[in-house]
Amino acid sequence: MDATSKPHNIPPAMGLYAEKNKIFQLMQNLMEALLVHQPSDPIDFMISHLKKDNNEVPSILIVGPPASGKTTISHWLCKHLGASYLCLRDLLYNNSLKKSKEALAYIAQKEKVPDELWVALLEERLNSEDCVNFGWVLDGFPKTRKQVLLLQSIGISPQHVVVLYAPDTVLMERNLGKLLDPLTQEVYHSTFDWPIDVTVQKRLVVPEGISEQSTTRKLLKSQRNIPGILQAYQENHKRINADQPCADVFAQALNYVQSRPRTNAPFVPRIILLGLPGSGKSLQAALLAQKYDMVNICFGDLLREKVAAYTAVGELIRPYLESGYPVIDSVVLRVLKERLSQHDCQTFGWVLHGFPRDVDQADLISHCHHEPNRTFFLNLPAEVAMQRICQRTTDPVTGERYHSIFKPPTEEEVHQRLCRNPKDSPEHVELKIDFYNRQVADLEDYYEDAIFINADQDPYTVFEYIESCLVNPLPVKNTYPI
Repeated sequence: MDATSKPHNIPPAMGLYAEKNKIFQLMQNLMEALLVHQPSDPIDFMISHLKKDNNEVPSILIVGPPASGKTTISHWLCKHLGASYLCLRDLLYNNSLKKSKEALAYIAQKEKVPDELWVALLEERLNSEDCVNFGWVLDGFPKTRKQVLLLQSIGISPQHVVVLYAPDTVLMERNLGKLLDPLTQEVYHSTFDWPIDVTVQKRLVVPEGISEQSTTRKLLKSQRNIPGILQAYQENHKRINADQPCADVFAQALNYVQSRPRTNAPFVPRIILLGLPGSGKSLQAALLAQKYDMVNICFGDLLREKVAAYTAVGELIRPYLESGYPVIDSVVLRVLKERLSQHDCQTFGWVLHGFPRDVDQADLISHCHHEPNRTFFLNLPAEVAMQRICQRTTDPVTGERYHSIFKPPTEEEVHQRLCRNPKDSPEHVELKIDFYNRQVADLEDYYEDAIFINADQDPYTVFEYIESCLVNPLPVKNTYPI
């Protein structure tokens, strides 16, 4: 959506193939990997990199002060995304890692494990098959800027960094209330998460290192280190307030990690707007066309233009428009394909409304190589649609449009001469709504990546949401329900 780079002049077939197979993102990822690793044999390296086919798998850091909920959010994200959970404790006791014994030796001597050793352990773990194929969520690391720089030096760069924060008083209360089940190592809380099992209640103990003085020291250390970590991840971090219900924190974190950063890949918008009559499709199409110079195609107007121009295809369409019957699909496809193939549509993109009306027509668009890359359903209650349409009128003298509720005329003379289009009668609108409701479920199934918007709100709010889905890549969808 970078207007300064237009015109793109990308043929439709090429654009469809590149977007479907993520060619531009693939090239960008390859270049990043080459610059980070600088292999001696770039060709073999790129072949090996492509075989991994893991550009879309999650790579997430969860950082924050003690008791901010890092472990809980990390586990929930892993369960939802199907990723591997990583933390320093698991690295330490993972016998499959070659350097785990070396790290345990430091622990046995009550010495601090060097940062370089932690990073080496992490690098070895990230090369495991599960992390490569399904992604990973790292809990509570890095803790300092030095650790961040060590990670970057070996090419470990997460796509998303979630930073949890909360007031110190809240964190203190959470940490001091922690209790540990020595048998299962499960952590509970005396206020927020008390176990139901009486047997478990009796064997709970206070974890080592949990005291007011120790917690204060850890919080101060975290406050000193967090700014340095954020400085290293300025472009890909999100701060989330952890002083709210855990489900809300998780929802915000999940929404963020499923988002994708903007890219410089050329993007020619091909948009379809679907919705009930009165849902605002025409207005949204006009706003998009005005701001992004894309072609606004109202399918009904397109057919009427052909008839008005007395073209050969227009003469085929005329009997259908005069009788009120739908134009046959073969003629529809001919008109639509001709318009979408023109230079302005291929260069600047298009926004189509009034078509398709059913799945068969949606299939026609795909088969003529003009498949949309964004489909929006503008959802609106039927009673609101009736109110919007049936109460609108037009001044035959000035052509000004009015509405008895939202835009009534101020002059009585104007009010007396207002006329209503016969197509806006309640009976006619009810037929249109009934037809749409019979087709919408199949259309929603057909357009699996469609975006659903509540159209019963300010039209400019709707436009801002549509716009955000154009300038930003769509979120990554996963198949791992909670």
